[in-house]
Amino acid sequence: MRNITVLSGGVGGARFLQGLLHGIAAGTLPGVSPDAEVTVVANTADDLWVHGLKVCPDLDTVMYTLGGGIDTERGWGHANETWSVMEELREYAVEPTWFNLGDRDVATHLVRTQMLDAGYPLSAVTEALCRRWLSPTYGAGLRLLPMTDDRVETHVAIADAEAPSGRRVVHFQEYWVRLRAAVPAELLVFVGLDESSPAPGVIDAITGADLVVLPPSNPVVSVGTILGVPGVRDALASTPARVVGLSPIIGGHHVRGMAEQMLGSIGVEVSAAGVGLHYGARSKGGVLDGWLVDAADADAVPRLAEAGLSAAAVPLWMSDVEATASMAAAAIELVR
Repeated sequence: MRNITVLSGGVGGARFLQGLLHGIAAGTLPGVSPDAEVTVVANTADDLWVHGLKVCPDLDTVMYTLGGGIDTERGWGHANETWSVMEELREYAVEPTWFNLGDRDVATHLVRTQMLDAGYPLSAVTEALCRRWLSPTYGAGLRLLPMTDDRVETHVAIADAEAPSGRRVVHFQEYWVRLRAAVPAELLVFVGLDESSPAPGVIDAITGADLVVLPPSNPVVSVGTILGVPGVRDALASTPARVVGLSPIIGGHHVRGMAEQMLGSIGVEVSAAGVGLHYGARSKGGVLDGWLVDAADADAVPRLAEAGLSAAAVPLWMSDVEATASMAAAAIELVR
């Protein structure tokens, strides 16, 4: 295998990619060439405009993580960050005060916003940003693509007794950051998704791959939104590559984030089997050939096999890059 494409969200996808790239460099991935190239198609439905700046949380998390600039304790944002700009904005009582932009991080958003204002598409902007973060280490061996150049935003409907409809809608980032996903998500609204188009290179990255991986990212608001871009699901159905996914649910709970809340909002069973069946087998109109679950969910394997999926159970805790590389190796072996 020389070409691997990963459909990624933020923290979970970035950590998986660290292990995948480590495995490639170490030569521990079965059938994978040591000079294999990896293309990452990242979710952009979490994006938002804040304080006049275009912020792309998942793109930046992947870029900073793989480029060695991530804050490892938080799992997001720039390392060695300071917060002077936010402190001044709070003194001016400028909202939103719940979404923190670090001083170093602001530089990334300023560059992105200036380039977008100059007419460059998000894909070209991302390529330019990656010349700093990814090219020095990986050269042409790693590409980061936004799922679309179009504006797509995820909004969440939550209960509000004071609203005429009994509901109000907040941006996904407000639901996650300010509300901490502590209230039920009654409905998800993906603004602009149906009218969007895949960014340049996205479809070719899927149809020209030897392997496509769905990492343990949120299946609804990360991988799910990538699959919702018109043309992406069809590309997965037609690609000659094998398509394998890894469960973000272990023992009936998400490892990080809010997969449980999001799955509940669309009526999908919160379990390793439930997510695998939600994606579905390509042989039956879904998007997967194989689905890897944690050893704690080994009893789900027969149910997944009955649904047409190659399935296996191995440890799925991304405790370090070696453990994550072992996960990647098991996923590859499952569909090789």
